Amino acid sequence: MTFEYIGVDQAIASHGLRMVVLDGVPSPWSEAAKGFFHLKRIPWVATRLVYDSEALKVWAGQLSAPIVAFDGEPRRSGWEEILMLAERLAPLPALLPTNADARMRALELAAKFCGPDGLGWTRRLQNVHAGLKKIGGFNERIAAYLGQKYGYTPEVGTTAGARTRELLDAFGSTLRARRAAGKEYYLDALSAVDVYSATFMALFKPLPESVCPMNPGVRAAFEWLDAETAAAIDPILFEHRDMMYARHLELPLSL
Repeated sequence: MTFEYIGVDQAIASHGLRMVVLDGVPSPWSEAAKGFFHLKRIPWVATRLVYDSEALKVWAGQLSAPIVAFDGEPRRSGWEEILMLAERLAPLPALLPTNADARMRALELAAKFCGPDGLGWTRRLQNVHAGLKKIGGFNERIAAYLGQKYGYTPEVGTTAGARTRELLDAFGSTLRARRAAGKEYYLDALSAVDVYSATFMALFKPLPESVCPMNPGVRAAFEWLDAETAAAIDPILFEHRDMMYARHLELPLSL
């Protein structure tokens, strides 16, 4: 389901569902939210994050992305509260199981992608560490900014790669086990976990430029891999990502 970009002032004055997104960056948290809205056919509009906009900072409560606004309700920035809003606004198709145990499993897996110490968090710190060490990842200026924002220390940086590889191995093993059982998804049916998995793979290998025209510097940072991390990525993670975009998610990406 296509969406429209509008200016900050228009977003502030509007009603309905609006989301602040990064310009030219397939941020997996934002792309997952876009995926939920697309799957559920929820109308929404986007506005790009403008770092020097005081009006945006006051309205959104912070200069970050994604920030989701719905009518006059409090702004939402956490992955789980955005997912729950999407589930509330359009209960079908459900992206969380109704069975309590399966629902808990879905949220546990989702947190391992999205939450602190999850794949997105540790991969970002891995790229910050590489950038500050001048061996890859983000350029020094972006690495310094993100490091300060997300709690980077040299000690944290040295463990980020190992945690990233641990999670990649766990997700790859889960999908391998599911495939052996004749299943394509992380759970018994399509869920938010599949959307998160598909979008978070951009942090290791973004979709091609033909369907994901993005900031070239960010693309280079996302594609940077040390040998150990490259070896930890089971190709099934990208196979699952490609299936999700072919079958469920919208292409080309609109960044």
